[in-house]
Amino acid sequence: MVKVLRSWLHRYFSDEQAVVLAVLLVLGFAVVLTLGGMLAPVLTGLVLAFLMQGLVNGLERLKVPQILAVWLVFALFLGGLTMFMLVLMPLLWHQLSTLFNELPRMAAEWQAVFLLLPERYPSLITDEQVVQLIDSMRGEAGKFGQWALSFSLSSLPMLVSIMIYLVLVPILVFFFLKDREQIGQWFRSYLPRERALITQVAQEMNQQIANYIRGKFIEIIICGVVTYIAFAFLGLNYAALLALLVGLSVVVPYIGAVVVTVPVALIGLFQWGWSDQFLYLMVIYGIIQALDGNVLVPLLFSEAVNLHPVAIICAVLLFGGLWGFWGVFFAIPLATLFKAVLNAWPRAEPVSAE
Repeated sequence: MVKVLRSWLHRYFSDEQAVVLAVLLVLGFAVVLTLGGMLAPVLTGLVLAFLMQGLVNGLERLKVPQILAVWLVFALFLGGLTMFMLVLMPLLWHQLSTLFNELPRMAAEWQAVFLLLPERYPSLITDEQVVQLIDSMRGEAGKFGQWALSFSLSSLPMLVSIMIYLVLVPILVFFFLKDREQIGQWFRSYLPRERALITQVAQEMNQQIANYIRGKFIEIIICGVVTYIAFAFLGLNYAALLALLVGLSVVVPYIGAVVVTVPVALIGLFQWGWSDQFLYLMVIYGIIQALDGNVLVPLLFSEAVNLHPVAIICAVLLFGGLWGFWGVFFAIPLATLFKAVLNAWPRAEPVSAE
């Protein structure tokens, strides 16, 4: 056993650069796992700056001075943030509070529908099953009400956290954009001089992760806006709230679209029943999902690394369980990083027994 372990260590860790890369990866994951909560504003600012760096580079290629390009992109970011806080957030909050107020009426209507099922389909469902279903729904509604109450009672600390983010994150974004070269030089000064392997992995991942994150952000915006326009045109209630859910659903491959279909269908059924309007809603929603999967995704992610669907789902489950929303968002880049490290990792030839 010792001989096998020694042979394995010699094969995969005989290169000094491989050891350094392994240490950096372990330290990076350890910092995020242990200090991620405290460093959340820094990590958020870093991600947002990474998203906007492409715009800065584009302006610099047009001969715009670097500091002016940073200020222009930062002003665009502040304008978008202001628009989100003053226009979109009040609309979403209004629709969310209206939905909460409508939930008891919706539940009563569904209860009346369920009570008619044993009369219409006596061979398929019994009165006892309907009673159990209604009791289960009431229990879940009670849990949801307790969660809503606890959420409202803890809203003050949450508001304080939001204010901290609104102050710190824009400042961090600006300095990450403005001083990216100085920050990069400072970080590289602590790395060993011989770092060809680290440079190879970093260059490969920088391009791939940048393409993925920016593409995913654009996909969220396009899907959300198009869905809102379509739902508002149909006159669907809670159009902005549902459009936000549809936009965020693209973060979770394969699973997100299926999950968000449920609230879209339920709201449509409550509003129109089994009517032509409901059919139009589901057809238009299906067209949006089809265009997203077959047109938009290939255009935005033409250079994405090919990952097997099983690997993607496992990455979403693993990193989502570790880091929540951000873990889901970065699941594919992290899986791509893991794959790139495996492909670039130096391997010594195994020593054959004489």
